[in-house]
Amino acid sequence: MPHHRRVTFESSSSSEPDSDSSLASSRKTSPIPPAESSTSSIEPLKDTKRKRALSDSDNDNEMKGSKRPRPQKDVSKDNEEASHPEYSQDSGETRITGVQQVVITAIRATDLTLGLRRIPAGFHVVVKTDSAEFQTSNKLIHVDQAVIEWNELILLPCETSSEVQVSVYASFELGPMLCHGELLRRFKISVGELLDRSKNSHPIIFQPKQGEVVSPCTSLFMTLGQRLLDENDVSVLRPLTTFISDNMHGLVLKTDAGHQLLARYRRTHNSGDLDQSIIHFEHASDLCPMDHPCRPAVLFNLATAKFLSCQANGRHLDLDIPIALFQDALDLRPIGQPDRLVTQLHLIISLLSRFTKRGFKTDADMAKELLSEVLDVCHTNSHVYRATLHVIETFAQHPAGSVAGNDLGLERPAGSMLPLSPNQLADRAEQCLRIDDPQALDEVISLHYDALEYYNTMHDNRGVLLGNLSTMLLTRFERRGSDKDLDQAIALQREALALRPVGHPDRSTSLNNLANQLYTRFHHRGNGEDLDQAIALHREALALHPVGHTDRSKSLNNLANRLSTRFHHRGNGEDLDQAIALHREALALHPVGHTDRSKSLNNLAVQLFTRFDHRGNGEDLDQAIALQREALALRPVGHTDRSLSLNNLANQLSTRFGHRGNGEDLDQAIALQREALALRPVGHPDRSSSLNNLAVHLSTRFDHRGNGEDLDQAIALHMEALALHPVGHPDRSSSLNNLAVRLSTRFHHRGNGEDLDQAIALQREALALHPVGHTNRFKSLNNLAVRLSTRFHHRGNGEDLDQAIALQREALALHPVGHTDRSLSLNNLANQLSTRFGHRGNGEDLDQAIALQREALALRPVGHPDRSSSLSNLAVHLSTRFDHRGNGEDLDQAIALQREALALRPVGHTDRSMSLNNLASQLSTRFDHRGNVEDLDQAIALHREALALCPVGHTDRSLSLNDLAVQLSTRFGHRGNGEDLDQAIALHREALALHPVGHTDRSSSLNNLANQLSTRFDHRGNGEDLDQAIALSREALALCPVGHPDRSSSLNDLANQLSTRFGHLGNGEDLNESRENLHCALTLLTEDGPRRSKTHHSLANVHLLFHQSGLDGTGPGEDTDSLNAAMHHHKAAANIVSAGLLYRLRGSLRWVRDASQHSHGTQLEAYATAMQLMDAYVSTTASLSSRHDAMKDFPPTLAVDAASCALRSGDVCRAVELLEQGRTIIWTQMTRLRTPIDSLQTGGDDAVTLMKRFRDISSLLDKSSASHPKGTSTVDVEAEATHYRRLVKDWNEVVEEIRKIEGFSRFLLPPLFSDLQDAARDGPIIVLVATKSSCNAIIIPHKQPPTSIQLRTNLEKLWKLVENLQRASRERVDDKGNQPALVRALIELWDDIVCPVVENLGGCAQPGSRIWWCPTSVFNFLPLHAAGEYSKRGGRFLSHLYISSYTPSLTALIRARKNHDRSPSVSFAAIGQNRPAGALFTLNSVEPELELVQSLLPHLPTVSFTKITSADATKSRALCALRDNSWLHFACHGTQNFQEPFNSAFLMRDQPLSLLDITQMDLSRHRFAFLSACETAVGDFSTPDEVIHLAAGLQFAGVKSVVGTLWTVNDSTVQRLVEAFYKNLCGGGTMNSKRAAKALHQAVQSLACDKEIPLDQRIVFIHIGI
Repeated sequence: MPHHRRVTFESSSSSEPDSDSSLASSRKTSPIPPAESSTSSIEPLKDTKRKRALSDSDNDNEMKGSKRPRPQKDVSKDNEEASHPEYSQDSGETRITGVQQVVITAIRATDLTLGLRRIPAGFHVVVKTDSAEFQTSNKLIHVDQAVIEWNELILLPCETSSEVQVSVYASFELGPMLCHGELLRRFKISVGELLDRSKNSHPIIFQPKQGEVVSPCTSLFMTLGQRLLDENDVSVLRPLTTFISDNMHGLVLKTDAGHQLLARYRRTHNSGDLDQSIIHFEHASDLCPMDHPCRPAVLFNLATAKFLSCQANGRHLDLDIPIALFQDALDLRPIGQPDRLVTQLHLIISLLSRFTKRGFKTDADMAKELLSEVLDVCHTNSHVYRATLHVIETFAQHPAGSVAGNDLGLERPAGSMLPLSPNQLADRAEQCLRIDDPQALDEVISLHYDALEYYNTMHDNRGVLLGNLSTMLLTRFERRGSDKDLDQAIALQREALALRPVGHPDRSTSLNNLANQLYTRFHHRGNGEDLDQAIALHREALALHPVGHTDRSKSLNNLANRLSTRFHHRGNGEDLDQAIALHREALALHPVGHTDRSKSLNNLAVQLFTRFDHRGNGEDLDQAIALQREALALRPVGHTDRSLSLNNLANQLSTRFGHRGNGEDLDQAIALQREALALRPVGHPDRSSSLNNLAVHLSTRFDHRGNGEDLDQAIALHMEALALHPVGHPDRSSSLNNLAVRLSTRFHHRGNGEDLDQAIALQREALALHPVGHTNRFKSLNNLAVRLSTRFHHRGNGEDLDQAIALQREALALHPVGHTDRSLSLNNLANQLSTRFGHRGNGEDLDQAIALQREALALRPVGHPDRSSSLSNLAVHLSTRFDHRGNGEDLDQAIALQREALALRPVGHTDRSMSLNNLASQLSTRFDHRGNVEDLDQAIALHREALALCPVGHTDRSLSLNDLAVQLSTRFGHRGNGEDLDQAIALHREALALHPVGHTDRSSSLNNLANQLSTRFDHRGNGEDLDQAIALSREALALCPVGHPDRSSSLNDLANQLSTRFGHLGNGEDLNESRENLHCALTLLTEDGPRRSKTHHSLANVHLLFHQSGLDGTGPGEDTDSLNAAMHHHKAAANIVSAGLLYRLRGSLRWVRDASQHSHGTQLEAYATAMQLMDAYVSTTASLSSRHDAMKDFPPTLAVDAASCALRSGDVCRAVELLEQGRTIIWTQMTRLRTPIDSLQTGGDDAVTLMKRFRDISSLLDKSSASHPKGTSTVDVEAEATHYRRLVKDWNEVVEEIRKIEGFSRFLLPPLFSDLQDAARDGPIIVLVATKSSCNAIIIPHKQPPTSIQLRTNLEKLWKLVENLQRASRERVDDKGNQPALVRALIELWDDIVCPVVENLGGCAQPGSRIWWCPTSVFNFLPLHAAGEYSKRGGRFLSHLYISSYTPSLTALIRARKNHDRSPSVSFAAIGQNRPAGALFTLNSVEPELELVQSLLPHLPTVSFTKITSADATKSRALCALRDNSWLHFACHGTQNFQEPFNSAFLMRDQPLSLLDITQMDLSRHRFAFLSACETAVGDFSTPDEVIHLAAGLQFAGVKSVVGTLWTVNDSTVQRLVEAFYKNLCGGGTMNSKRAAKALHQAVQSLACDKEIPLDQRIVFIHIGI
């Protein structure tokens, strides 16, 4: 496990009772002490107010994972969803002997109704063996019954290997049963395993079905025995052997199918399932005779499905059909028949549904009569009875027309009696607040509604009743989560307030109560308007309590608490400061001796603590602790609130421990929590809170010191707390969550998967307690998602991660735009998507994560308390994307975000050390990328400051030690200063000492120290360092046993060190062990896991060592098997898709390096793979300039090296193919998008559709912005980039589909030589290749095989020649008018390069014919056309022998020849600019040059001429002329930008017309362009084979023939050459762009004898194209 830079994810804290687990944070957040405030109260008739009791809240800390376990393969033997825990099987004890038989004596199932969507009649089990099928009785189950047991004998086969199938069903009739009903669970299991499970009491545990959070039947246990059967036993062993007719068999099958479809519809709401269900039930009805005993069941099933269809489709007029069917079924089920009651209930619901929609009073009357019968007969604990109560309640609370049939459920009816007195109602309301009795609460609410009808708006008691009813509705909302209750409560409070106008003595009470309920709704929905209104109401209430008022302190406190909440919501520090000021005033009203002083001390302490958390000022925290100590002193032993003060002081001491790392604070916090717990003995109502809080602090101490006893004790305390919250307790979900968090922590510590599985099971149960609509559902969704993500990291099962993401998406949906917690949900989902990116390498996940983090950051503007966390998290994801795609802009932006985050955490801030660390890590990454040592030095300085903030004893000191050590080691690698390395090792040793044996992070520290010692060995060669490194790595590996998520990394690290020692000592055992460890590591990684690529890379290195050493019984360098294995692993690493294009590309380049070094047969394959990956990697970037930047990070000679390799092997054709594949990548990608595919039109409809789609996507990609104007928001830039990458993916898919069509199998694949040779049809092409190994010329004739010539030069000489030519072209002529340096260079060019080519051209080119040069690499910068024997009288010159043209690639020349239009009509534009923007002088020759051109061209109608000059020659006018004319002449300044070659440009009056602008145009119908400007055909030295200059850009954009310049050109030369050129071109009164090369050749020849024109000016123009 190599040392890693620690970059920390942060998450917003939550003060909710349930811990809001989100991905890793810098520190454990201690529970926040509760503020003490007044709440909505029940008002008695007489004006005395009864306050609800205050208690300390159960503040659970958040789970913050510091390390994510790595995945491993998940081996499961589950048949369906059953989970079989591990157990030992003793076959000797379970073998059946003699005549004994194996018999199931009892079956016990749990939670059969959990998640069931229909009212069951009963449940039964079917056991099927090879020879028989047994069915248990159909058992009824009550609402509160979690377990059902069948004590019935079922005979099993005697052989333990025999397999049985077990099915659990829910039936919907008690008798007679028509079919099995709805299948709940089915699995297969052997008799032997059943016997073992029975013996060891191991139940079969079921996981929720796919797509469900909970599913019916969570476990099944079978008791088995071996016995000799007597006659009594045999009499009850009756297999299910009922013989039925074919018709009845069909009836059963149709009914079963209908039930399964209906069950699936209830889960998925797929209307097709419902429609098919009805069809099956209708067929069953047709098959069932009228007098058959199952006829009522058939009618009932069909009616149920028909009713659901009416509800789903809104066809209320069709309700007559299901009502008639239910009535017919009821008529066939007389009184006493067991299924009559459920039939009556469904008929009732149908009748009430029709009544609410159509208003038939007879329906309501009939339903009322049936309801009475059901309530009289039903058992009060039955499902039917509960459902009936809810039907009554729902119908009573809603007027006709507002109730949907699926709203009718499970609550109790309101009483129909005279109202109780207000005092009686208040007493009953108080009782409901004290106990959680749902039925009693519903009844009290109903009684209040009845009373309101009695007490009209003028009655004195109405205001009290409104307030109390509002409070009860709020209570029901808090217990059940119905939004309707909350909204109604607020509406009632508003009415109560209206009855208490200004001046009313109780107005302040109503203001306070309404404010509290608005706050509750804000907390539920996150609408800031509710919070603002609550604050306004509290301000008004405070104004009614002026200085001296007895209740002023209460109003001060309430307003302060709401302002504090708004601070948490919006981050405005003024709200927090004002809250503290209000609390200080409240405290001043409670001087020493005041009975409420301790509460005021506590509340002020809480707000100061909050401000500390926001601003990091330790004085606030110290003052908060001092206030809490004073509050505690006011609550001595025996005081009723002492435990509360103990708890709050403990929490703040724990926070100070997290801030300063003083272990005494934490120990004192634990001691205080122990005392608080002792004050809450067994039976105390708040014992569970103390158990939880003590557990939290023990867990914190475990994180600090690594003592497993603390963690075990924390878990035991949480288990005791959970036991105090049995099923039905309102706080059970909180306890489930807390225990799950600690079990997850223990899993991280010890790696026991059972802890993690149990944690997930607990979280699932907690989620089931928070159904859709529940106010805390978000937290449960989030917490379960976190646990599933952890299990994914442990076992690598992608389903866990996918489910975690689905849960986080649901959680985000619960926080719509405007919700106060939306930013938290955005952050958590982003982190999970980032994790999935790391697993599968899908860039869309990472892009989406970044988009979510940007939205979260936008919701946390400057001043928001969590802004720094969002800045840091976004930076981490951007850094990850940099690692994946290599775009330096992402890294720069990440650093800028981390700097802003650091600025928000000034000296003294609790999280400053984390920000220092994160910024340092990003700077170090940039150093690795760009090599700027200032970044590295700054990173080290930041880490030193972070370490200073973590003194000895601080909980995070080990992390800071590690981070600083890593950077010092990096600087050692850069500068070689041994002191840096020694200091790094010393720091790692100190970090290891802080992780003693048993500490959860010890293996990581061992690994880090081992790596540094190994590095020092490489530096100094001291074998003791390497031996110690290996010993440490072995200890680290021992701490990662089989099943540990980090085992594969530890194996890999140890293997690398062993291979290093082999290189030092040559001990074969080390190398063998290294290879074995790496193979083991490989087996632990998933097939598609990105980390496999690293292990493959290490294996490649080890096998190369075997090859070089000859350890496998051969001589050094003779072990071909090892060499082949090394190349196999290189290839495997390059082909792991999830590793990302960038990592794969780098791996392929390592393959190229090693294959070339060892002359392996995979060389050419390695080159082709690398070039393919380079193409794919570059294509993911939208802008041309960013593609060019990306290519600078990789070898510029990749294509020519590949060609040279092919030439050395004698394959000239392959060399040409590789050159075309690997050169001009940027231009090739652009032209792909403009590929015509009209021939697809004849391929049928599918082909035409593909053609259209290809054109559409290509057009969108081609129009993608090449750059963004300044000021474009980062969000917009990224959204466009993401959209672009998706289009690239879609485009690739369409191309793959086109290749499946006959005749298109090679569509847009790299061309074959047979296709490329067509480029030579008008004359041979000479491809020049220059590499370190050799320099070659490849002559490609049209019909003959290509020829390769070894040139008499090398790469070093060529670069020297380029330098000489460039310098000589700038030199002035001597006194005799000569340029001797230039002449010497051109002679050398002839001797070494051109002459050998000319000597081999005789067979394929006649003198005076045309030839094309296709230079690569350094050859791009040589004027090949001008080579000759200048020093000899009568010497040879290339220009005397052939007409030279250039082409950047063979493909470009082939494309230029297509659709060559020889139309007699020519549209010609002459564009001139004599004084562009910023120019210091005027080009006086521009205007005369354009007039000369016009005079030499044929006149109308042959040529239509357009001239744009001077002020008219702007960029926009030039672009229009470029678009509208197919012949062009530019006369202006031209510039070649070597840093940003796509910014090379023609200079216009207002702004440059850049190469970037030209590339975005389709010039496919353009014939010719003359570029009378400087440096229009000069390439880029950093990427010469991309051929990025103005002339090439015009050709790639579509212009067939281009004349450009190699360097600066003089006005006088231009004037004379232009005249000669156009006279030759336009001879005969016609114009043909194919004559351009010859016209230029003749023009240059005509100037050759003019000694007034310098040589450099006679050779400056070149021709490119056809």
